[in-house]
Amino acid sequence: MKALLIGYGSIGKRHDEVLSNFSEIASIDIVTKQAIEGRTTYKSLQEIENISQYSYFIIASETIKHYQQLAYLDMHLKNKTIFCEKPLFASKRALEIVHNEVFVGYVLRFHPLLVKLKTLLQNETVINVNIKCGQYLPAWRPERDYRESYSAKKEEGGGVLLDLSHEIDYLQWLFGKMKEIKSYQVKISDLEIDSDDITLLIGKTDKNIMVSLSLDYISKISHRRVHVDTIESSYALDFITNRLIKKDRNGVEELYSIANLERNFMFEKMHQSILTDKKNICSFNEGLDVMDTIATIQGENR
Repeated sequence: MKALLIGYGSIGKRHDEVLSNFSEIASIDIVTKQAIEGRTTYKSLQEIENISQYSYFIIASETIKHYQQLAYLDMHLKNKTIFCEKPLFASKRALEIVHNEVFVGYVLRFHPLLVKLKTLLQNETVINVNIKCGQYLPAWRPERDYRESYSAKKEEGGGVLLDLSHEIDYLQWLFGKMKEIKSYQVKISDLEIDSDDITLLIGKTDKNIMVSLSLDYISKISHRRVHVDTIESSYALDFITNRLIKKDRNGVEELYSIANLERNFMFEKMHQSILTDKKNICSFNEGLDVMDTIATIQGENR
């Protein structure tokens, strides 16, 4: 199987690193304006004469390019597998995929403890969920000026709501689509950016579960966690310490933890899923569901 990687920034390089170890991937060519020694590269999709030679397509470009690239691929290909990095688009767009199968890169679905939480909740009645994720933007990529990153630029699809849409995806994956939403999406810090640095949401899903969500670029204490209350128990999952705690109404506590989660573990599992059983992977329609929620938040805060 030949793969075509579209985009070669930090996330594109990570997909390249992961897929290079897959025995079923014979070669990976790249769409990039960079000159990469020893690799077949193209400056654009349009200059590839025989694009159907590829079976697996990985879109890892800037968010604002996703719509055009997906539309081009679906117009020129049939029966191919296409992976698109999250989020699908910078804002809600109408796009129907007719000829191919598209999946979206919400890699957090493959965190072992989130999968465990999903299993534990199967026989529970969830009533309340609190999700928090925050990290100081200048500390995200300390090797480069945060002001030059796409995250800092609204017109390039930056902003904490789009950057951390993983949280919206797994919220809806586990607890149902958002039905009622009240939100704030603003820029409140002294960061030199024109994108939103905090998004706050409260609402209810179509499963009648109360939800609160906080995403930010401003917290100097990095955190990524979810707290779930059910009728019988409470659960606390910390993605940074890799610990999941369950405590029932009688005070009985269970702890699940991971000592060392390899850097690319979730990426490997995600690509394996796409190329095999499709289990847990975010479908194109589920990616559109995330965009619906993002669009509602954006609409409330124009």
